[in-house]
Amino acid sequence: MEEINTKAELEKQTEYTDMLKDILFMRYNCSQPKAHVRTYGCQQNVADSEKIKGMLEEMGCALTENAEEADIIIFNTCAVREHAEDRVFGNVGELKALKRKKPSLLIGLCGCMMEQQHIAERIYKSFPYVGLVFGTHVIHKFPEMLYNAVTTGKRLVERGVDDGQIYEGIPMHRDGSFKGWLSIMYGCDNFCTYCIVPHVRGRERSRQPKIVLDEAKAMIQSGFKEITLLGQNVNSYGKGLEEKTSFPELLKSVSEIDGDFRIRFMTSHPKDASKELIDVIAESNKICNHIHLPLQCGSDRILKRMNRHYDREKYMEIVNYAKSKIPDLSLTSDVIVGFPGETYEDFQQTLDLIREVGFTSLFTFIYSPRVGTPAAKMEDPISYEEKSEWFSELLKVQEEIAAKRCAEMNGKIYKVLVEEQKKDGILCARTQNNIVVEVAGTPDLIGTFQNAQVTESRNWILRGKLV
Repeated sequence: MEEINTKAELEKQTEYTDMLKDILFMRYNCSQPKAHVRTYGCQQNVADSEKIKGMLEEMGCALTENAEEADIIIFNTCAVREHAEDRVFGNVGELKALKRKKPSLLIGLCGCMMEQQHIAERIYKSFPYVGLVFGTHVIHKFPEMLYNAVTTGKRLVERGVDDGQIYEGIPMHRDGSFKGWLSIMYGCDNFCTYCIVPHVRGRERSRQPKIVLDEAKAMIQSGFKEITLLGQNVNSYGKGLEEKTSFPELLKSVSEIDGDFRIRFMTSHPKDASKELIDVIAESNKICNHIHLPLQCGSDRILKRMNRHYDREKYMEIVNYAKSKIPDLSLTSDVIVGFPGETYEDFQQTLDLIREVGFTSLFTFIYSPRVGTPAAKMEDPISYEEKSEWFSELLKVQEEIAAKRCAEMNGKIYKVLVEEQKKDGILCARTQNNIVVEVAGTPDLIGTFQNAQVTESRNWILRGKLV
């Protein structure tokens, strides 16, 4: 692949940013145009939106949560499930009246959905008032694309290709002040048969360890109390680096930074989850005792059809090792119900494994075919109605497990991070093992660590008091 001068490319984008300051001022006849960025999907999309917001601020824009008062609207989209795509189409449709009322409004769509040819074509044909469409591989060129869209008045579609580069130094507006995302790598090489992510996010590439550590230090110095390291598969971090660094080594280095903070990470692929990783978590008091380890299915036959590269035995091997090493370990997971070819017997194996592990919580989905993936072409004889019945059965099993686990927390004291105010006098605080406890308190405690004693458990909801 041809070597690309990423520094020169970003310097060019800075020039477009500077020109846009005057152009947007004249276009909207105000000192500070307003921009609205709405994010759909995963934490990586949230991190991408923080870059888009950062670039918009550099152009002189003010950010707003109200789309109706915005001069620029950007939707950052998700392609993982059909439901997420339907939401985007519905919400874009609602912008038609806004565009009619405000002709100068610029509407842009970006993200994973836009990296699919059939989606980009549908947007272009069905939503003529969308002026800018771009994919995940060209986010760094956002100033140039916005400049062209504004100055030419023509609709612009740019999907690009994965050039294998990482563009460091893009301006960023972090949404939070005490909880933040830190991407350590991009892309995915796993090609699970149901998943569109490698096709829209490209191949795996890792950020330099020093850059990751410097960014983590800067976040901690500015007051962040919780940092989540992000990657489609953090356990394969280090691919392509000249100086070989594994994810456990990087995780340990981040945990050794001075300061009062804690670390999470996601997502771990079970095929690459190592005992070394578990040991690093067990040895640190800064790394949360919570691991998100996507299972997807408990049947070896279906796991093979999914191209997951592990079986039930391998999964339980790492789970049991983690339980033996990490006190009060919390495990969460993803489960797909009704994968093509799955039988009720296969599904029962999933339920058995869920009972054996005792997950804290699950992200559960009925299988959604994605155009361009091998699974979309597989025979799928089970009806949606039957899959829905399986889904309800799974939720009932997990609810029983969660209720039991929550009941076991009664009377115990946990160090919690106060995250938000639910209503007057009630705060939501999160434990290390990723469980929310409702406590009485004042808003000035938000963003601080406190000790909370659990006094009441009701299935998913825990209530407690600060001690």
